[in-house]
Amino acid sequence: MAGGEAKEIHAVMFPYFAFGHISPFIQLSNKLSLHGFRISFLTPPGNVSRIKSSFLVTSTIQIIPIQIPKVQGLPPHLHNTSEMTPAMHELLKEALDLMQPQIKTLLSELRPQFVFFHFAHHWVPKLCSQLGIKTIAFSVFSAISGAYITVPARFIGVETEEPTVDDLKKPPCGYPQTSFTSLKAFQAQDLSYVYKSFNGRPAVYHRAVDGFNSCSAILLKSCNEMEGPYVDFIKTQYQKPVLLTGPLTPDPPSGVLDEKWATWLAQHPPKSVIFCSFGSETFLKDDQLKELATGLELTGLPFFLVVNFPGGMEARAELDRVLPKGFMEAIKGRGVVHSGWVQQQLILAHESVGCCICHSGFSSIMEALMNDCQLVLLPLKGDQFLNSKLVAGDMKAGVEVSRREEDGYFSKENIKEAVETVMVDVDKETGVSIRQNHMKWKDFLLNAEIQDKLISNLVEQLKAML
Repeated sequence: MAGGEAKEIHAVMFPYFAFGHISPFIQLSNKLSLHGFRISFLTPPGNVSRIKSSFLVTSTIQIIPIQIPKVQGLPPHLHNTSEMTPAMHELLKEALDLMQPQIKTLLSELRPQFVFFHFAHHWVPKLCSQLGIKTIAFSVFSAISGAYITVPARFIGVETEEPTVDDLKKPPCGYPQTSFTSLKAFQAQDLSYVYKSFNGRPAVYHRAVDGFNSCSAILLKSCNEMEGPYVDFIKTQYQKPVLLTGPLTPDPPSGVLDEKWATWLAQHPPKSVIFCSFGSETFLKDDQLKELATGLELTGLPFFLVVNFPGGMEARAELDRVLPKGFMEAIKGRGVVHSGWVQQQLILAHESVGCCICHSGFSSIMEALMNDCQLVLLPLKGDQFLNSKLVAGDMKAGVEVSRREEDGYFSKENIKEAVETVMVDVDKETGVSIRQNHMKWKDFLLNAEIQDKLISNLVEQLKAML
């Protein structure tokens, strides 16, 4: 900083309007506010009541409501993606691109030193360069997925407008040599969405690469200890500063577990219960739900299954339709099937819970690793496939459910086999190794000194940019 003055740093946070993307921006805001940063957090007004309690009470954080422009087919009352159809997601991106005049006016008034933005808003760096504001492209995804999906090298050797499924099964040119060597056909097929343009708007890939190329620095929600080779590859791809937040571990949960669930969990022995959840915006197909539920029953262990459905669907009716007749009666006392929000962190911390089956969302993985919950990974879309490879392959701290190559089908036996690896065959070499590695990463994530140092290093790097 000029003259070495200790001047307050003002940063604007501009996340994408999905709660899984908003959450890391909130965590980062809280961390930076403890280091004296003033934060202006941009989000549509419909999200404010849900997110305001997540900010530190004493922090210098201001939430600034912004308006989503009207776009034909996008309901004006929807301010986040939780109730949007896939078609509405694309219309939201159209609306985002129409926000540029509003954001420019706002930034002209706020005059921050930094704007931290999600790459969906790929136009932010060019807009900010006119105002003399530094821009930080904050990727809320793992480095392994960013290095695989959204780098310029992804198009080397590609002879078509979009990469084919065969192209996407293989890593991009120059990708680091690690335990991860390829994706299955069904996973590559799912990733192809990233490269498709809708309504004449830039594809996700082109938004990301444009944002990363144009910004002052890239910020990853990761650390070298977990993802060093992938971080280095991203650096070589973009030839600019790549900063790290660390894994942004969640704070210990506050409050008390609902009595209903506390009573049910207490009926079971320590480390015996399987907790299974897929987040609020990842949905199972009929055959997947049926095989998962019957696979959990087949383990013979108590289980707590959380299943959610797209907006507008009646959960109880869907469960009755999909699950085998008499299933709920058969599992009474030993199994719970629940729809809706639960206190996931408090459940994972309960002494009766010993296993977590999840969709490999990075936040869910961190929460399980920070507890004594053995990880069974069942990725269903996008970056989840790569996160699973990182944890089961590189970190060797979990097991991935075996799936069919062409369509990703898994059976109840596949579920039972994966659970048994970490919950029953604990004396076999694989089970022992996974538990040892889980404990190593748990210690790393719970080491406050290490996590604080990662943020302190980031703060110093940001200050050096001014």
